[in-house]
Amino acid sequence: MRQTPPDVVAHRGASAHRAEHTRGAYELALEQGADALECDVRVSRDGHLVCVHDRRVDRTSSGRGVVSELTVQAMSALDFTHHSVDDPEHGVLTLDELLGMVSDHGRGVRLFVETKHPVRYGGLVEQKLLAMLVRHGMATPADKESSTVVMMSFAPSAVRRFRLAAPKVPTVLLFDRWGRRRGGLLPPWADHAGPDIRLLREDPDFVARAAEFDHDTYCWTVDDPADIALCDRAGVRFVATNAPARTRSHLAEPDLPRFGSVTP
Repeated sequence: MRQTPPDVVAHRGASAHRAEHTRGAYELALEQGADALECDVRVSRDGHLVCVHDRRVDRTSSGRGVVSELTVQAMSALDFTHHSVDDPEHGVLTLDELLGMVSDHGRGVRLFVETKHPVRYGGLVEQKLLAMLVRHGMATPADKESSTVVMMSFAPSAVRRFRLAAPKVPTVLLFDRWGRRRGGLLPPWADHAGPDIRLLREDPDFVARAAEFDHDTYCWTVDDPADIALCDRAGVRFVATNAPARTRSHLAEPDLPRFGSVTP
């Protein structure tokens, strides 16, 4: 079991305080001392990787439409900030811009990139991601532990496809139901297990079983103090949270609250 607290991963930035996937959300996450950032990526109509979770932009912007049918220029004209005064840059954030933020940041920060599926472009999103990592000099780290980027997906085929193309970049297989994963063993192309926090509430010993197969655990999305305590006790390595500063504060407490399980 890990003896150190989990790394704090800012889920879509500090999204509890600023609109998700915006420059302002990621800047705040860095200010709050997040160990890593997390983003979702999709391919725009003109072939760019944009940081948008949903298939459509309706929920997160002032516009409407399917991401894969919109150009970056069209999405740049929309307001993704919910009119936040803290973030004057309101248009869509591209992965290229986010990687630039990570590269320019003085403190070593990782970026967890989730490729979304199913999508009309199939494996193009992984191809685009690899090409961008090559351009930023992040595709061939000295070892997986020093890699700036971690790739992850709920789609096993996507994780496998990316591993074959970029064997030195670590991967996370995300899942929200146990299936074959409960024993802790992952396919050879997945480095880390990525369970939903609801699964760990049911079975916190999964983390130890995964560790027996040399798999660390990335758990999402961890905001409640009881869940933070659970992940810390269980030995989770990475906790994805919407509130990095608050989560870090709970992890720093000498007597972390132990409130038991929370009903999903």
